[in-house]
Amino acid sequence: MDYKIEKDDEVRIDVTIPWDEAKVEMDVMMDEAVKTVSVKGFRKGSVPRDVAEGQVDKTKLLAEVADKMIRKHYSEIIQKESLKTVGAPRVSVTKLAEGNDIEISIVTVVIPDIELPKKWKDPIKKINSQDKSKKSEITDEEIDAELEQVANSRAQHNEVDRAAGEGDHVKVDFIVKQDGVIIENGTSKDHSLVLGKGVFIPGFEEEVIGMKKGEEKTFELEFPESYHAKHLAGRKATFDVTLNIVEERITPKIDDAFAASLGEEFKTLDDLKKSIKEGMIKEKEKQDVEQKRTQYLDALAQMMDVELPQVILDDEMQRMVGEFEQQLSTSGMTFVEYLEKIGKKREDLEAEWAPQAKKRVMSALILEQLADDQEIELDSKAVEEEMNKTLTMYKGVEDMEKNIDMEQLYEYTKGVMRNNEVFEMLEKM
Repeated sequence: MDYKIEKDDEVRIDVTIPWDEAKVEMDVMMDEAVKTVSVKGFRKGSVPRDVAEGQVDKTKLLAEVADKMIRKHYSEIIQKESLKTVGAPRVSVTKLAEGNDIEISIVTVVIPDIELPKKWKDPIKKINSQDKSKKSEITDEEIDAELEQVANSRAQHNEVDRAAGEGDHVKVDFIVKQDGVIIENGTSKDHSLVLGKGVFIPGFEEEVIGMKKGEEKTFELEFPESYHAKHLAGRKATFDVTLNIVEERITPKIDDAFAASLGEEFKTLDDLKKSIKEGMIKEKEKQDVEQKRTQYLDALAQMMDVELPQVILDDEMQRMVGEFEQQLSTSGMTFVEYLEKIGKKREDLEAEWAPQAKKRVMSALILEQLADDQEIELDSKAVEEEMNKTLTMYKGVEDMEKNIDMEQLYEYTKGVMRNNEVFEMLEKM
C-alpha cells in the first residue's frame, strides 16, 4: 500500500492499494459468497465453483473489497501520521477494476494543535478552593415536593358522570378553523388534557370546564401574540370541541400505606423520605460535579485564543442536530415538525446553537491536550472491559454485534474514560 498526503485544515490522502493485496481479500470474500449461491438443479452449498462464481455480482464484491481496504488502511495511516481527525472521512474510489490497483481519495478534517497557557492551573485551583466550601443539602420542602410528584404520577383516573371541573383529566376532539377553513394541524382526536394546568392556549380550558361527556361546543379564542406559530399569533380562531370523557384524578394520600405500596423496603413514610433524600443528595452531588467540570473548561477556554476551522464547527453542528433529532423521535416528533412548531428555520436554530457548538469543540480540544500533556494513557484491557459492559445491553438482539462498529465503539469508550481521568486529575489540584 502506498499513499500521498496533503495537510491543511483538511487532510487529503491519496491511497494506492496493489491488486495483489486486494485479490487476497477478494478471494476470501468470494469463498464466502459462493456458499450462498442458489442454482436450480443443485443443492445450496454444492454448486460447482465455476457455476457459482458466475452468479456472484463481482462489481458489488469488488466495491465491498475496496470498502474493507479503506477501513483497514485509513486507520493505519492515521496512526502512522499521528493525525487527530474529527468526524467521518469523505471517501471516493477513483479507480476500481478487477486486475488493477485500487486508487482511493480520502479527505478528513484534522483537529488544530492548541497550547495551554502557562498559568492554566491557577483557575482550576481557584474553582477547587471555592468548591470545598459547598455542601449538598436537601430541604424538607424539596423532599415534600418530590413526594407530591411521586404521588401525582400514581394518581388514578376514575370516569365520572358530571360536568368537567378544574383538576379533572379529560379527552376531547377538536377542530380549529380560521375564516371557516381548518388550519394546518388543526384537528385532534381524544386529546388528553388536565384542566387547570394551563398548557393549552388561554381560554380553552376555561371553555371546557362545565362541559359533560358527549357535549359539543363552539367558541372563539385569540392566539397569543407570543404564540410559536407566527402565522397564528394574535389571530382569532373558531374551536369546535366535543368532550369524550371526564375522569376524576384521585391522588393517593401520602402516608405509611403509600410508602409501603412503593416497595417492601419502605415500612413507613420516614423510610421513603430517607430514601428520597439520599437519592436527591446523590443527584445534586452529580450535578455539582458536572457544573464544576463545566467551570474548568469555561475557565481554560477563556484563557485561549484559538481559530477553529469552520468545517469542524459545521461537523459539530450536524452532530448536535442529529442528537436533537434522536431526542425528538422519542416523543414522536420530527425535526421539521419541531421547526414548524416554534416558527423557525433550520438556519435560525443553527445560528442560535453556534456558540454552543464552538464551546463543545473547544472543550474536546482542551481535554485532549490535557490528556497529552499529562501523559494520561489507558490500558486497552480496561477499555475493552468497559466496551463489554455496553455490549451486554444488546444481548438477545439478533445480529446486533454485526451492526456495531467495534472500532468506533472502542474509540468512543476510550475517549469517555480518558476524559474522566483528566477531570479526576483536575479535581485533585
